[in-house]
Amino acid sequence: MTKKIGILTSGGDCAGLNAVIRAVVHSAHHKGWETIGILDGTAGLLKEEPDARVLTPHEFDGTVMRMGGTILGTTNKGDPFHFPMPDGTFKDRTDEIIANYEKLGLDAVIGIGGDGSHAILRKLAQAGGVPMVGIPKTIDNDIGETETSVGFDTAVSVATEALDRLQPTAASHDRVMILEVMGRDAGHIALTTGIAGGADVILLPELKYSLEKVAEKIQKVKEQGRNFALVVVSEAVTKPDGEPVWVTHTDGQKRYGGIGNYLGEQISQMTGSEARVTVLGHVQRGAQPTYNDRLVASTFGVKAVQLIEEGKFDRMVAWKNREVVDVAIEDAIAAYQAVDPEDTLVKTARGLGISLGD
Repeated sequence: MTKKIGILTSGGDCAGLNAVIRAVVHSAHHKGWETIGILDGTAGLLKEEPDARVLTPHEFDGTVMRMGGTILGTTNKGDPFHFPMPDGTFKDRTDEIIANYEKLGLDAVIGIGGDGSHAILRKLAQAGGVPMVGIPKTIDNDIGETETSVGFDTAVSVATEALDRLQPTAASHDRVMILEVMGRDAGHIALTTGIAGGADVILLPELKYSLEKVAEKIQKVKEQGRNFALVVVSEAVTKPDGEPVWVTHTDGQKRYGGIGNYLGEQISQMTGSEARVTVLGHVQRGAQPTYNDRLVASTFGVKAVQLIEEGKFDRMVAWKNREVVDVAIEDAIAAYQAVDPEDTLVKTARGLGISLGD
């Protein structure tokens, strides 16, 4: 029987999303199925008519999978269960989304997103009786039940390259270079980047730190004859007293940002070293995907189609023990994956003499 499956990307963008879409389209085509791309995430189902189009294999000749971002568009605004309306009120728009899903005549939908997106998509699927399969994507790598997510490897690659570029100028000017990276409430990007890039100090939101310990490490580096130091800090790291550092945007929303500048001032005062700060920000999202993100994306896409064929829904594909498996979406979004203080990479950092500020 010919099936018609929908696919959408939800939440923040990252590298590797187009490789997932390509894998789904090709895998579905081999089974004689049709793939419908839903545009701009759930926003595509909130219009009077669903905003969607047929996706065909000929447009996925290999070029698209090399592109960052998502050709379908995405959104990380507007909770459909509590959607902000122009008059300042809020409305539950679940029925509109379900109605547009039914207009498309889909047999199942594949949702690509992080933990927040999966929670919303699952709730919508349950409300409308929609057969759904999830694919994890997040540069933060914080969704549970999977060792890696689409986008994480590229984000780390970009951050590591940034650290590689900062090292020569740090040495040329006798400076402490501080690199602030993304990651939301998890320190995976900072930890992995710091080890790969030869940082002297790595600060994570999961571990308390003291400025004295950070300054002590930098002084020790100088005493050993090196004229520069490299510091990597995750955006969600607080001040030592636990106060978060926020940036308030024009829409009134507060987001993490500024801990790097705070540390730069403190380190300069405590060590006498000149410090410079680089905030990497969204550069980590928009790069060409690494081979590993393309590989993971491809396996995830094929597995998602397989789950639909097997009639296994309310499941998320995941990477465990060098193979692709499927897990309950409920378990994945319940098991938030922060950095474990006893994690192998934490022990590796300590074994290398990297200071974690504690």
